[in-house]
Amino acid sequence: MPTPRDFQARIATYVAYAVQGLSFATLLTQVANLQNRHGLDEGTLTLLLLVVPVFAGVGSVAAGSYAARRGSKPLLRAAQPTVAAGVVLAGLAPNVPVLVVALLVFGLAVGAVDAGINMQGVAVERRYGRAVLNGFHCVWSVFSLFGALWASAASGLDLGVVMSVPMVLAVAASLYAGPRLCTVEEEKVEHTEAASGARFPWRPIIPLCLAMGFLYVGDAAVSNFSTVFMKDVLSASPGVVPLAYAAYQATTLAVRLGGDLAVRRYGSAAIVRIGGAIATLGFVGIVVAPSQPLAIVAFGLTGVGLSVVAPQSFSAAGRLDPAGTGVAIARVNLFNYVGFIVGAALVGALADSFDMRIAFAAPLVLAGVIIVLARGFEPAVKAAA
Repeated sequence: MPTPRDFQARIATYVAYAVQGLSFATLLTQVANLQNRHGLDEGTLTLLLLVVPVFAGVGSVAAGSYAARRGSKPLLRAAQPTVAAGVVLAGLAPNVPVLVVALLVFGLAVGAVDAGINMQGVAVERRYGRAVLNGFHCVWSVFSLFGALWASAASGLDLGVVMSVPMVLAVAASLYAGPRLCTVEEEKVEHTEAASGARFPWRPIIPLCLAMGFLYVGDAAVSNFSTVFMKDVLSASPGVVPLAYAAYQATTLAVRLGGDLAVRRYGSAAIVRIGGAIATLGFVGIVVAPSQPLAIVAFGLTGVGLSVVAPQSFSAAGRLDPAGTGVAIARVNLFNYVGFIVGAALVGALADSFDMRIAFAAPLVLAGVIIVLARGFEPAVKAAA
């Protein structure tokens, strides 16, 4: 049975996920305004935005090494306020060099936080003895939505104010949650001879890493090109264009609300297998969509299918690391950024060389591969020995 201390750690972890969702959305929703303020062309903007996932990958790997020794609690207590500082600095940046520094700081810290919050989530899940990780990712989605709504409501204010106000709340919340997170002793709930640090084996987590990467190829395709697809391929009006991405986010949130119950009943592997099949069907729908309504439904299906992969990847990584070092989680998290970079580049290149329908065939194929990779999500703790 969970103890009151476990419940306290669970609430603190919810808060940490909420802070990360709010922080990420606050920066992401202001990309166009940052472009206008600094007079950036599309090529320069793309290069600047690549700073974030590249350095986030570095931050994630470093987080794994640090957490293996000292746990993710001190990591998060330092990195979450740093993420907020990076967002504020980006909003106040007077020139491009300062903006680059802000994005670098944000990228390093956000990678560390992404790894750290999932280490905490897995630790709480272990202590509860049942699936709870989808709920944490659901909170991330909710507060990401809040961040977008704030950006819309405050659009007439100065950019620095728009980006700073949510970060005041983010820092206050992270200061509240930090002391209540799982300690390194609580994360390492099983004292075993399992490998740690650089010696942790890659082989058991390769299916999880690949599934995470393929998920984010699909996510990058939808995030970066859904509006282009609706506008250029299906000639949607300005009011209809955003509905494809809205459908993707709405179904992602809806599935995560009930995801833990489904995992408890059917198991991780079955849920990932079904998710991969639904995502594949969604991308088929996008490729062949004859009309705007059907395309919107297809984008929604991709959200249904892809939304289950990340929480179960982290959960399975935690099971394969019974010593609770966090190394497996950090490595799986790295493929978040690898997938996003590859997805943006691959789909963009195919769209330029052929057309947007063919471009969406790439995430279609990779979503299908997730179905095969699902067997790696079986709860085989012995594989980590």
